[in-house]
Amino acid sequence: MIKSSEVVFANDSIENEFNSLGEKDSLKKFLKRAIKDIQRNAFCGTRIPRKLIPKEYIQKYKINNLWKYDLPDGWRLIYSIVTPNKVEILAVLMEWFNHKNYERRFKY
Repeated sequence: MIKSSEVVFANDSIENEFNSLGEKDSLKKFLKRAIKDIQRNAFCGTRIPRKLIPKEYIQKYKINNLWKYDLPDGWRLIYSIVTPNKVEILAVLMEWFNHKNYERRFKY
């Protein structure tokens, strides 16, 4: 188990979307639980094979790995693990969506 030094949002718009969710919103509760789990173990999600990583993510975020965290009710949280230096491990949250939109993004 490898702890994440920090869990961050990939950009301000994703963070704003998270912050706009109401505190009683079940999705926000699911996301908060996921963030805690990822902080405890950066590799707790399911690794998405490199050949299945959407090119959009590679171009936009310059990543070489992608992870999926299954949320309740068919929602998915997508994140990547980066190491800006030899000491830190960051989990970068990129997107969350329901199962139907997840299938569209990954062309399943």
